[in-house]
Amino acid sequence: MSLSLKVMVVDDEQHARDELRYQLEQAGDVEVVAQAGNGIEALAAVERFDPDLVFLDIQMPGLSGFEVARRLLDQDAAPPALVFVTAFDQHAIEAFEVNAVDYLLKPVDAARLEQALARARRRLSSERPGPAAAAPLNDQLERIVKMMANRQVRRDQVAVKVGEKFVLVQADDIIYASLADESINIVTGQVTGTSNYRTLDDLQARLDPEVFWRVHRSHLVNINKIKEIVPWFSRNYILRMKDAKATEIPVSRSQTKRLREYLKL
Repeated sequence: MSLSLKVMVVDDEQHARDELRYQLEQAGDVEVVAQAGNGIEALAAVERFDPDLVFLDIQMPGLSGFEVARRLLDQDAAPPALVFVTAFDQHAIEAFEVNAVDYLLKPVDAARLEQALARARRRLSSERPGPAAAAPLNDQLERIVKMMANRQVRRDQVAVKVGEKFVLVQADDIIYASLADESINIVTGQVTGTSNYRTLDDLQARLDPEVFWRVHRSHLVNINKIKEIVPWFSRNYILRMKDAKATEIPVSRSQTKRLREYLKL
């Protein structure tokens, strides 16, 4: 007889939680004791319900699944088994094949879910890791976080609103994006418009971090679209971009050093 599991589901989308809960209930010997819609709720629910196994969505507003996992592993109490749920592609998640961390790829496959449950049961049937295990598990998470940061799914196209329509532009064609009057303006060689992303952080997360730099809290630039670098006061710089207006964008003090090192200024 298989080990009965107390399970918690964490996802910011209600339909995703409902679907996973249904699949878990169909699997048998599983009791879904709690659900949470964000990281803060998840931490409180773990403390309250003490689940054996937590299914953690990675991409959530506020605390990500990784950050929730870190906090659980930093606590004095023994952490539950963790299964990350992700929309990342197969190659980006190979690093999840580690001892205490598993993954499920959205949409969740029933056979893969059974495999994840079996792994959790094997782990929980043996001696459950206590606080002493937190350090190596944290090391595992740190490696995964760095890997995922470099291999996130990037958007090849970005929608830019021009008038009443949306124009799809290639990400590499974006010259810069700036925050102005609570809107994000995107400029390419052919198109100027606004983005539906709520913040520059959201837009930046969908672009290649090696190409798009947040040179100022209000400006995100494509470093391949810089025309000139103009020295400014206090050893700072102004970037003159390759758009038709040769727009000038300031570089913040914190980003000046990075720019100097990258361009050998």
